[in-house]
Amino acid sequence: MSANKTALIIGASRGLGLGLAQRLHEDGWNVMATVRDPGKRTGLSDIPGIRIETLEMNDGHQLDALQQRLHGEVFDLVFINAGVMGPQPQDPEQVQLADIGHLFMTNAVAPIRVAQRLVGQVREGSGVLAFMSSILGSIAIPDGGELCLYKASKAALNSMINSFVVQQQRPDLCVLAMHPGWVKTEMGGENAEIDVLTSTRGLLDQIKALRGHGGLRFINYKGENLTW
Repeated sequence: MSANKTALIIGASRGLGLGLAQRLHEDGWNVMATVRDPGKRTGLSDIPGIRIETLEMNDGHQLDALQQRLHGEVFDLVFINAGVMGPQPQDPEQVQLADIGHLFMTNAVAPIRVAQRLVGQVREGSGVLAFMSSILGSIAIPDGGELCLYKASKAALNSMINSFVVQQQRPDLCVLAMHPGWVKTEMGGENAEIDVLTSTRGLLDQIKALRGHGGLRFINYKGENLTW
């Protein structure tokens, strides 16, 4: 991968976002990344040459400001990673309006707002726009009942990605809804199946393999197609 490829990772202060930034740098990409809290950028700051921006994804004014700061940049990859697990326990009888609103805004609506602002800066012909989805977002797979609200938010994200792609009318654009696997992160927990290195290596492999292949795909970090 030549050094002139540029990636923007939305939500990279820890976990999978940080891991992606590290893998991209190792692979020779120029990397930009956003963090919500400027005080939580230690891991990113260790990556030579990285450009770090501050972004609260749910804040429209901050999204507009980021778009202005990035004006003129062309990205070979925009990866929208930020997300939350949501309230615990995930009981429809107990959940509060503010909590469910924050969950769906963060996991389903805000990623599309980011994409709408930046899609015009994804390189024509070979650029990739990726979203961190989850196999739990597949309504065809009856799993994850204890995370029913998170699962619903990821199903909503997948639906909104579909609508977004239709609206773009850009057959050249490669759009990926990606399941990272069950990963040992703060969200995934210590009992998860794989580590961040395995997941992010796989995600990057799929991104590189699908560059230049337009269309929408729902895949996992191994490149396996998932059922919407």
